[in-house]
Amino acid sequence: MIARCGWFSFADDLVTLLALQRALLILLSLVLAAPVAGVLLSWLRLDGQALAVLSHQAETVMAGYAGQSLVLAGGVALGTALLGVCTAAAVALFRFPGHRFFEWGLLLPMAMPAYVLAYVATDALQPSGPVQLALRQALGLGTADPWRWWPDVRSLGGAIPLFVLCLYPYVYLLTRTALGDRAVQMMEAARLLGAGLARRLLTVALPLARPAVVAGVALALMETLADYGVGAYFGLSTFTTGIYRAWLSMNDPVAASQLASLLLVVVAVLLTLERRAQSRLRFATSRNGAAQATEARPVVLRGAVAWAVTALCLLPVLLGFALPVAWLLGMLWREAQYGEVGLPLARFGEWAWATFRLAGLSALAATAVALALGFSLRQPRGGRLGAGLGLGLAARVLSLGYAVPGAVVAIGILVPLGWAQQRWPESGWTPWFTGTLLGVVYAYLVRFSSVALQTVESGYARMPGSVDETARMLGAGRARVFWRLHLPLLRKPALAALLLVFVDVMKELPATLVLRPFGSDTLAVVAYNLARDERLAEAALPSLAIVAVGLLPVILLSRALRQD
Repeated sequence: MIARCGWFSFADDLVTLLALQRALLILLSLVLAAPVAGVLLSWLRLDGQALAVLSHQAETVMAGYAGQSLVLAGGVALGTALLGVCTAAAVALFRFPGHRFFEWGLLLPMAMPAYVLAYVATDALQPSGPVQLALRQALGLGTADPWRWWPDVRSLGGAIPLFVLCLYPYVYLLTRTALGDRAVQMMEAARLLGAGLARRLLTVALPLARPAVVAGVALALMETLADYGVGAYFGLSTFTTGIYRAWLSMNDPVAASQLASLLLVVVAVLLTLERRAQSRLRFATSRNGAAQATEARPVVLRGAVAWAVTALCLLPVLLGFALPVAWLLGMLWREAQYGEVGLPLARFGEWAWATFRLAGLSALAATAVALALGFSLRQPRGGRLGAGLGLGLAARVLSLGYAVPGAVVAIGILVPLGWAQQRWPESGWTPWFTGTLLGVVYAYLVRFSSVALQTVESGYARMPGSVDETARMLGAGRARVFWRLHLPLLRKPALAALLLVFVDVMKELPATLVLRPFGSDTLAVVAYNLARDERLAEAALPSLAIVAVGLLPVILLSRALRQD
């Protein structure tokens, strides 16, 4: 009887401890979602002055922001869909020269940030650049005057292909995964029924991959709308550049919050579309395994058609990765020959250390949060429905962070702090988050904790529940189950989460520009500032470092695809 009472007392203490842990995790998730709530709550301060600012924006700049953002999003959506679907269908459904290289080579442009590609395109294609000069000399048109018909790369029309080259891998990756399981055998069945190749592609393969295409395009659009580097460098009038103009140039936090909230609504719509499309991807997966796959083979292309498909797949790899990297190396070599890169080379170690410190701290913190939340979500709820729903809702709120642009995160942190400082001057909250390491790491956690959480949850999804049940039957406690059982099995997903967050932080520009500590520039900020000052050759070194680190998740994805 005493033993039973002791057991029930221990069980009650354990339930209390679990409830406390879940409450802390829910609170942590809500803290990470606070910047988004801060932007939305800015409409509660809609007084007469704020209404005047809103009406002034509607009369002057709002139409331009909406128009350019819409054209940019439409062009990127069409371009990424066409290029991603064509390359994915070629690799998944056909065999042609070089297809084994393109299986992973088409992912290489993911390592190239759009703003780095913009710097390279500007240096190469501007009127005084080597490409125009060489063409004019070759055609005997003279070198004094630029061509009137040559398009200006620093424009909306120049930004669209740059985004397409950097973001089409989202569509390619999801579409290839959707087509790779069942499309080949279903196309073979359609061929036996007498359908031609074009009909098999249009009526069998592509409808099968439609949810994947929608999800990939939505991800590409969220990245496009969140971008600040390309828009600011090209002088575009998008919502993201408008937020920074209102905040930094006009010193108007109300206008910045209003623009940020509008952009947040657009991103929420895209996120909803992406989630719905992802939920339908299960219809595009094979349930019969490799048995059916051995009965059908991809179509082998020959002759001119095969080489045309090879050229189609080679073009985005060359324009989106190989040629830009070669151009950056050439710029760096030319400047080193003339001895004009002494200052960047001397300070490169300082910039790299600042970048690696921020990225390392953020990656470790995000992975720790993801492991704690993933472990708690895996535990049985013990009949406590409210705790389960609360924890699930907290995970859902946390997963929204990656879809929120860095500009919105920065505004969501600074504007509520400014209001709090005005209301409670003695609180002293603002110095903790403005221009400090804590503030910028907090912004990174808001944006990228969801990346780590999704990676950890994918690892937990491959771990059968019987493992936990067996450990509990053998008397192992929760701490021992996590440290001795889960963590070794989650070693690869945890390392992948750490790496993905590290690379995302290295490439993050908008939030870093506003929240970074004084005198602690990252490689992305240095590359942007040097390019803005037309010191493109000096921007080559930090840009190359960002691209080199960005190759790491591409290698992980390539290995995962080969294993599948």
